[in-house]
Order: sequence, then structure tokens, then C-alpha cells
Amino acid sequence: IVFLELCPLHCSSLLGMSISSHRGGAVDSKLPEIKFSGFSTRAIHAGAPPDAETGARTPSIVQSTSFVFKDSAQGARLFALQEAGNIYSRLTNPTVSQLQAKVADLEGGIAATCTSCGHSAQMMVFYALCSTGDKIIASNKLYGGTVTQLSRTIKKFGFQCDFVDVSDTAAVKAALAQPNVKALFIESLCNPGGVVTDIAALAALTSEVHVPLVVDNTLATPYLCRPIEHGANIVVHSLTKYMCGHGNAMGGAIVDAGKFDWAKVPGKYPSMADDEPAYHGLNFSKATGPAAFTYFCIAVGLRDLGPQLAPMNAFLIMMGIETLPLRMDRHCSNALAVAQWLEKHKDVESVSYPTLPGNKYNALADKYISGKGGAVLTFSLKKGHEACSKVADNCQLFSNLANLGDTRSLIIHPSSTTHSQLTDDQKKAAGAEPNTLRLCVGIENVEDLIADLDRAIANA
Repeated sequence: IVFLELCPLHCSSLLGMSISSHRGGAVDSKLPEIKFSGFSTRAIHAGAPPDAETGARTPSIVQSTSFVFKDSAQGARLFALQEAGNIYSRLTNPTVSQLQAKVADLEGGIAATCTSCGHSAQMMVFYALCSTGDKIIASNKLYGGTVTQLSRTIKKFGFQCDFVDVSDTAAVKAALAQPNVKALFIESLCNPGGVVTDIAALAALTSEVHVPLVVDNTLATPYLCRPIEHGANIVVHSLTKYMCGHGNAMGGAIVDAGKFDWAKVPGKYPSMADDEPAYHGLNFSKATGPAAFTYFCIAVGLRDLGPQLAPMNAFLIMMGIETLPLRMDRHCSNALAVAQWLEKHKDVESVSYPTLPGNKYNALADKYISGKGGAVLTFSLKKGHEACSKVADNCQLFSNLANLGDTRSLIIHPSSTTHSQLTDDQKKAAGAEPNTLRLCVGIENVEDLIADLDRAIANA
């Protein structure tokens, strides 16, 4: 069996090493190993032991494009995937590997592949799963850029996509029954509409036809939702958002649950289950077992598509993840308070936030996102598009920009920006109608946020 340390794949043993064995000082090998399960503890320590050579306690930024071979023979072994080690930072980098281990651990996967942004992570997944003529089934409630990627961009690769209402079981079954369907793609907590997706129900449907369930967990984060626990096979992230949390670094991630049998149906998933010509006939499924998808993503996807994550960005994202639980608690409590205030405002037509009393997603929020609603909400104004633009322009604390997950509060008019390339029907399905504004509620004092919105709406 070929072993390749493209990323720390043995996440359970890595976690034991990073948390229990490294206590910030000398290690007594006779002490029994203790594994810590607390999320906050793992957010700080998973994948990030003290540096073995320098003793540095925070992760090191290895800002190097390439790595010296011990000799020519080792170089040949590394390129043939016969030995573990770093070759070139397009494939692997020690700083990025630490982030991959941390994200995989928090999501409950066996391994992760980090990329330059969330969209590149999604494209890498589709590239691994599909061949010319294959099809993705996707929720019709997605971020606008993802809808464009799936409806337009993937056609250049010869892939197709059908969008369905994933709350309609019959429609999902019919879509999955089509020939050459290779995945179902959903968001756990949808952007921008505040829709909570029934992950377990959809996982049951995909398992019937042996296709992987791919879940974008960007808005919920693993602090609120861990899709793998509910049957997801692959989880993707825009790490740029809440995982980083400070609006200062771009990144994406693909987490492999390691539970999908890529070779079960011969010829269905050739990237993982057939011989790879570029590696002299190496079969990733046979050689690497449950981690075949991750090995393909790195050894082929990153090698050929090239959306590698910069080490500096990996470092900044790791620093952000350390405070993820603290931030998400504040994001959620602030967002609920803002949603409750907006719901009573005379100029507001409606508010979409999953934990508001009477919201139809209350039960799913309890089941999948820890009874919290996340940090993103939308509200519709009675006076339409023009009023929305004025509110966004009048805010002082809420920044009018196209991002999510910052510590700072953000506001945007999705219909004319993030979802502007969608049809009117697609905008309606996504919850991005012309009179709707999206708020990404930050961690400021909530009374200041409400005062900012109150003044902005009054002046509009």
C-alpha cells in the first residue's frame, strides 16, 4: 500500500499527539494518552502541536515554494508517491497541512484538502466526481455564485446540473434516478434565505442510489453543525467566512468523511476507483482505502487545477478558528436579537431567521444547528428595492460589502449584487428578492447595531 503524507490523514492519532502528548513542555512517554473531545479545546489544539524543533507554540508559517530532497533517489520516490514528504507547495505545505488536520478533526472527517477559496473547493469536488456527460443534482436554495458555477461554469467541463427543491422528496428521488448523476449538492444553512436543510433525510435518499451527499457547511460551521454525523460524505467550506472570521484571508476546504465506497459500482467514479495513468496505474481506492477521495484531490486536483492555499492565509485562518466557538455564540445571540427587533418594525414586511418563533425551520434548527440560527438573516422592506439601497447606504456600523463571517456587521442587497446573475425565479427560490436585504450580524454590542439599523431605516 502506498502511503503519502499529502496531508495528515491519520487525524485521530494526530489529534491524540497534538492535544494529549504535547502539553507545552517535555513529554513523559510513560504517561497514559488522554484524548480531549471538547470542541473549544480541539479548535485550539487539533493539528497544531508545538514545533518539534524550535518549540514554537503557535503554528509556523512555512513560506516556501519547494522543499529540498535528501538526494535524487528520494526525489524520484516522492514524485512516484512511494514516500511521504513535501515536494512543492502547490501540492503540500507544512502550514497548510496543519490547517487541514484541524478542519478535518472539527468536522469529524478522516482528512481535508485546503484550497484558495470556497469556490475552488467546490470545483475540485466536481472535477473529482464527474466526467464529461455527468450530472450534479443541487438544491435550488444556494448562494448566487454557486448557482452560477453550477448552471454555467461546469458546462465548460462537460458537466451538467439540475436544481431541485430538496424539501420535495419526490422531486429529489426523480432527479437522483437519472443516469450519470454523480452527487447531490446542498447547503446546511442556506445563503441568504436562512433555510435549514434536512441533511439526514437527503443522505438516506443518496445512499439508496449510491451517490455522495456533498454539503456546504460555510454558514453553520462545525461548531453549529457537523454534516458527516448526519450522513454527508463530503463537506466543503469557504474558510474565508466564519472559520477565519476576520475578513483578512481567503481559503476553502474539502473534508472527506472516508465512508463512501468509490469502487462499489465499477466505472462510476473512475477518478478514485480506476487506475491513474499519470501515476503509472496507481489506483487510489486500492492504495489508500477510505482516503482515496482526498488523495485524488491533492495528487491530481491541486496538481492540475492549482488552487493551492497560501501558507500565510492558512496561518490566519488557524488563528481565527481558535476563537470560532466564542465568536459564533455572540454572532448567533446578536442575530436573534436583531431579527426580533426587525420583526416588530413598522416598515419591515418580513424577516427570515430560522429560530424566530413560528419560523418553519425551528425543528430543523434544533436538530442540525444546535438550536441556534447562525449569523445571517434577511429582511424585506415594504417600500421595495429603492428603500433597500438607501438603508444599505445609510448604515454606519453595518458595512455594505460582499462577504460573510466577519467580526464586523455587514449588509448587502443580494438581488443586485451576489445574486444578480440569477433569473427572477432563481432569486425568489434563494430568498433574494428585490425588496430583501441580507445582514451578516457581527459581534459588536447589539444595542449599537439596532440603533444603526433604526436610523438607517428611518432615513430611507
